[in-house]
Amino acid sequence: MATQDIKITHSEGGLRAALDGFFASLGQGMNAYLERRSRMDQINALNAKSDEELSRMGITRDGIPAYVFRDLFYV
Repeated sequence: MATQDIKITHSEGGLRAALDGFFASLGQGMNAYLERRSRMDQINALNAKSDEELSRMGITRDGIPAYVFRDLFYV
């Protein structure tokens, strides 16, 4: 009985590269979505506070977005 030799080769393009690209972009999109959703929850929670509560925290209602995204801005 003869044995069969099966040769599997990997090419730089093709299905594997397409799948890698798809899952990489999906992961990046998911991270961005989760980050935005998390920050929107913070913005909504701060918007629910009274002006007096915000003042005690040292922020104004207009300053809520800057406060929530402060880690992204260089001052």
